[in-house]
Formats: sequence, C-alpha cells, structure tokens
Amino acid sequence: MADTDTTNEPNGSRRWLILIGVIAILAALIVALVLVVGGDDDSDSAATTDVATTATEATEPTTPPSTEAPTTAAPTTESPSTEPPSSEPPSTEPPIEATRQAIWPWSDTSTRFTDPVEAATSFATDYLGFTDPVVGDFQAGDSRSGEVEVTAGAVGPTTVVFVRQLTPDDTWWVLGAASQNITVEQPAQGEVVDSPLTISGTASAFEGTVDVELRADGNGEPVYEGFVTGSGSPEPGPYEATIEFTSPGPVGGALVLISRSPEDGRVVEASALRIFFD
Repeated sequence: MADTDTTNEPNGSRRWLILIGVIAILAALIVALVLVVGGDDDSDSAATTDVATTATEATEPTTPPSTEAPTTAAPTTESPSTEPPSSEPPSTEPPIEATRQAIWPWSDTSTRFTDPVEAATSFATDYLGFTDPVVGDFQAGDSRSGEVEVTAGAVGPTTVVFVRQLTPDDTWWVLGAASQNITVEQPAQGEVVDSPLTISGTASAFEGTVDVELRADGNGEPVYEGFVTGSGSPEPGPYEATIEFTSPGPVGGALVLISRSPEDGRVVEASALRIFFD
C-alpha cells in the first residue's frame, strides 16, 4: 500500500484563505464605492432642489399682511323724501329782466313773434305807424340777433329795425330802430330819464321838422309830444331840445323820433330808443 503525501496541505489551505480575504476586501471596496456614489447623487439632488426653491422664492412678490383696520360704513340716518314730484308744467313766461331791453312787444301781453320779419313788420306798423311798408329780409348779426330794413314805399329812406331772441322760447323782440337821417346822441340807450329831459342828435327832414314822442310801455300813448328842428337839406343838421313831461312811474318806454311826408303826413322814417322812466 502506497503512502499518502501530506506535506503540501497547509500551503493549500493558506492559499484559499488568502483568496477569500482578497475577495472580501474587493467586496467591501465595491460596497463602499456604491455608497459613496449614491450619497453624492443625493447631495447633488438636494442641493439642486434647494437652489430651485430659493430661486422661486426670490422671484415671487411678497405681499406684507395689511395692517389697516377694516372700514365699516356708518348706516345713513336720512329718511327718504316723501314729497311727491311736481306735476306743474315748466313756466313758459319770459323772464322780465331778459325782456326789459325790448321796446316791442310789451312783455305783459300775449303777443309773441316766432319770425324776426313778423316782429319787425308789427313794430313798424303797430308801434311806429308806417302804412303798408316794404319790409326786407332778415339780416343776421349773430345766431340770435339781426336787423330788418323797412321803407315807406318802393323808394325812400330806410328805417332799420333791430331784433333779437331774448327768451328761452326763441321768440323775437324789437330792441329799437334807427335811420340814417335821424340820429340820437342823448339820452343813451337804456338810460333812466326824468323831467326835464334834454335830447340831442342830428336830423334831416322836410323843413327840418321831426316829431318827438316819449312813450311808456303798456298802451303806447305818448307822455310827451312835440318836435325838434334839424336840417331841411339832404345833409343832417344838429338839433337839441329840453322837454318836460309827467313821469308815468318806474316803467320802461321809448324815445321816438318820426319824419313825415309833407304830402299826406304818413311816416317816412323813424328812430326809436329804449329808455326807462324814473
């Protein structure tokens, strides 16, 4: 029987132990490496998340909480109006102050004119006394006033009638009249007069004679009648006179100067000036 050689057994065992140790060391290194790499990824992810969160917070506006106390409206103590709405229609009467400057029509009558030519025609015939005058077209001065020319016939001197809308109803009122051959220097337009009154101006008429009348509003009856003498030639000459009269009271009126035809006494031309009595 052959003998078994055991002299190499210790060396073989030693080699296995060394191999197992090396494998264990390699395994430990691999585990450590995996742990290190995984930890870095987590740190990077956390860092990335922290940076993104910080950036978002930086871009979002921060609204501080309001420190103002809430406003509470006090309840009203006013009671609703119990007055019924007015059922009366608005007044169509013209304001008295607005019509004070007008000679015609009288404001206390119902006479009104919606057309300026009609107003001028009525003034010429009903107030000044023209007979069948020739009345021209309305010539506007502005949007609410103008003038209308009136002559006693187809030819002859012209009397200019001044008209204006003075009231909200847009009716027409006569402020006065003027003629190139009869002018008035005093009294002034709208002046308050009393007796004795000095009148002056220029006039050209047959034999230089011009009729003078002071009229009060309301009936047209003269409170004074007389005449002044200007020039009998085509060129007007001066006139002046002091007249006495009984005042009708504090009312409006007019100074009227009239030139008449020597043939039949008809009105040829006229001037009319608004005045007020004291």
